[in-house]
Amino acid sequence: MATALCGVSTVCSSNRRAGEVDSAANIRTCLEGKKQLLMDQRTNPRRCSRPGKATKRTAPLRVLSASYSSSTAQPRKCAVLGAGFAGLSVVWHLLKHSPKESNLCIDIYDEIGIGGGASGVAGGLLHPYSPKAKLLWKAAECWRECQNLLATAEAAANARALDSNTISARRLVWRRGIMKPATAAKNVDILKKNAQNGLGSCRLEFMNRDAAQNLLSNLCVPFDSAVYMPQAMNVHPQRYLQALFLACQNLVQDFTASGYKRKEIHVYKETINDLGQLAGDYDVVVLCLGAKANMLPELQGKLPLRLCRGVVAHLALPKDKSGEYPDGSPSILSDAWVAAQGTRNLVMGSTWDWSSKNSSPFVSPEEASTAMDELTTKMSVVYPSIRNWTLTDARAGLRAMPPLTPLGSLPVLGCLDEIVPGSTNCKYWIVGGLGSRGLLYHGWLGKLMANAVLLCTEDVLPLELISWKKKQ
Repeated sequence: MATALCGVSTVCSSNRRAGEVDSAANIRTCLEGKKQLLMDQRTNPRRCSRPGKATKRTAPLRVLSASYSSSTAQPRKCAVLGAGFAGLSVVWHLLKHSPKESNLCIDIYDEIGIGGGASGVAGGLLHPYSPKAKLLWKAAECWRECQNLLATAEAAANARALDSNTISARRLVWRRGIMKPATAAKNVDILKKNAQNGLGSCRLEFMNRDAAQNLLSNLCVPFDSAVYMPQAMNVHPQRYLQALFLACQNLVQDFTASGYKRKEIHVYKETINDLGQLAGDYDVVVLCLGAKANMLPELQGKLPLRLCRGVVAHLALPKDKSGEYPDGSPSILSDAWVAAQGTRNLVMGSTWDWSSKNSSPFVSPEEASTAMDELTTKMSVVYPSIRNWTLTDARAGLRAMPPLTPLGSLPVLGCLDEIVPGSTNCKYWIVGGLGSRGLLYHGWLGKLMANAVLLCTEDVLPLELISWKKKQ
């Protein structure tokens, strides 16, 4: 029996954050002609047009979000499978970009609950760079949309605290930067070159040992070179996802209070073992299951995902030990990483076990001990004081790693109607393969997917993210 969790917060916030899409009303005023043209092209709005056929790629995302309309009086029912980074981003953007005059009911399915899967185990280090400090594909878009969602979640959490007359001590984000020391001589010149091409909103600073140690004492900089990302941050994944869900609830309530058509969201703690469980119940099903998408019988062997289990260690500094992590100092990114969550609390990760298909978040004492030894050995190269810290907890997640492409490891998006037996009319969609960059990617990918679902077309998705289907 599924357990429904569908309470709605009484906190309302109608202010828009900077960088969000203009209101649908303002866009609609400017684009009335384009709206009619798009609607004429979609003679059957419930049928999916696919790239490669005699269709022309439609207007940018900004235009499309204002162009969808619904002619039915019945609620448009959507199931989102997974309540992690991808799932909640899709939910937020579906609510945000669906027309106010249309009904929308979203049911979220997750066997553990909000942030209970691999997303909730993530270390939370957030930046738009590769291990060699090179900008990732579409880094600017991903960084911007992630910042928008973080601001939305923080606003919802702060409003909840004010409404209850309490001061929340549960921080969602630590904005203290990230330090990446060079650990091999061959990487020094590469880091120095890449540091000149950083993102303006998350810049890179190349520095020597003295400058790096001035920001983080006890840091070892073996090759007198490091890259500092002052605007990078550390996010607490579970708290963030819970706050983002709260923001979704608030948005639903805002629609209701304003007298618009009905919007609903519900969470069901239920395992979906096959898509047949949802047959006939929904207009649209969006799969945001991570590694578990591979385990659905309809998709086994059909997705280009590689699975890898990772263990993350939670550490504390014993009371009888000195050497607190300096308050405000950056987190560390090296062959292992350390995310600082206080002067005596650290998160360290992560292991990479390509042979395991174990999706359980629970870690045995033996697995925890092995992971602690491996991670401590790697981190002590750049932060020797880590050996004074003790393990308090260990959690694990099964990553769904994306396929390798000439542009790097890119996520998997698209309509699954050609893959899922008996599916038609854009019913099944997937956001998958976010790998270890789910936090960075989720805002932009969720926005793309929401618009694809609302317009019932893959044409709004970048070709690079749906090219995996050509190999099926």
